Amino acid sequence: MTTARQRRFPWWVYWIVLAIILLVALAPVFSVMVAGSIAEANGCALDEGSVHPCIVNGEDIGSTLYTLGVMGWFMLATIPLGAGALLLWAVVLIVHRLYWGRKREATPSG
Repeated sequence: MTTARQRRFPWWVYWIVLAIILLVALAPVFSVMVAGSIAEANGCALDEGSVHPCIVNGEDIGSTLYTLGVMGWFMLATIPLGAGALLLWAVVLIVHRLYWGRKREATPSG
């Protein structure tokens, strides 16, 4: 007599997808925070108007900080797209969980 092994709901897949959605949607915010923190820690000016020199360890990273700061504008696209992806993620999770629960109830447990 063999007993069917009960399969668990694959929550880990949904957690990984959620993490990816949040990281992609918030990446421009992190970029601006990093640029601002580095500029502030080294007493450098940072704005979206132009590149300002910023010497760190003998190297000018002003251009890199400027690029990181301006990448913040991508959040105008990534946050709404992330919100849409989050809504789709929630719908898929709910539908899958309901289907999985009903399928499990319909299957004889042995």
